[in-house]
Amino acid sequence: MRVQQMNHVNLIGQMSSDPTFLEIADGRKIARFSLSTKETYLDEKGNTKNLKNWHRVTAWGKWVPVLEQLGSKGQALAIEGRLRSRFYNANGQRQSYTEIEINDMIIL
Repeated sequence: MRVQQMNHVNLIGQMSSDPTFLEIADGRKIARFSLSTKETYLDEKGNTKNLKNWHRVTAWGKWVPVLEQLGSKGQALAIEGRLRSRFYNANGQRQSYTEIEINDMIIL
């Protein structure tokens, strides 16, 4: 039996950094920034706890000019995209990180 697979992420949060913009070798531009999200839950004693997460985000194409004009630290966003793992070598060691690649975005 074949199982349908999916790589899909939806987040609503605030930009925790101003976007940085890079131009890659083929002339395309990339925007990168950090997005923070908060979770609230009750611990085993019934106390309210808050958990903050930070996510690396990358945007391509039509979203780069939007972020150039409207993106700044503190801006609330709803993003939809997919997880991407990137690999690189640092000091002879293979390193990796995971980021969210935006497919769609709403500025809130």
